[in-house]
Amino acid sequence: MPPRAVIHDIGRVLIHWDPHGFYDREIGPEARARLFAEVDLEGMNLRIDNGAPWRETVEATAAAHPGWEAEIRLWHDRWFEMASPAIDRSVRLMRALRARGVPVVALTNFGRESYAYARTRYDFFNEFDGAVVSGEHGVMKPAARIYAMIEELTGLSGAALLFVDDNADNIAAARARGWKAHLFEDAAGWAARLVAEGLLDPDAAR
Repeated sequence: MPPRAVIHDIGRVLIHWDPHGFYDREIGPEARARLFAEVDLEGMNLRIDNGAPWRETVEATAAAHPGWEAEIRLWHDRWFEMASPAIDRSVRLMRALRARGVPVVALTNFGRESYAYARTRYDFFNEFDGAVVSGEHGVMKPAARIYAMIEELTGLSGAALLFVDDNADNIAAARARGWKAHLFEDAAGWAARLVAEGLLDPDAAR
């Protein structure tokens, strides 16, 4: 029996997420390497994804690192350039699923305020049949509790759920709950999985 709902990660599945590439373009690869070595920007972003306020967290990090203040503030002021463009085929697949009556739900490590902002820039963020956003709940993948929230939201569990994510740890946590799961590498591979699961026919998965 095909899964009854498809659970989507967002970053690197439906939209590109490439802070390194952004900073390479903005300040050059050598300066970017120094910046990321001297400032824990990934840790800062994890705090935001876990519910910390976006601008205030970026500003506090900038204040703590004299010499890098302007570059750190770009994580807020030009964040959309790090989180774009959309992965068009993935978005088409999501919409094809919904057109066939398959519920599509987001499960994402994403800041509360940055998610709200992204909804103003990407129409498809408003097309999910539900969403569990880490920054709104203060819990992140791969913690078991956030997966339980999806089960509560959908009323489904185990193999009735098909989850797509680009992170192997997040995939392992889903499989530990009995979910079907797909490690996203590219949209073509994801399309093939949806066909194999009986959720889309080949024409709809193009």
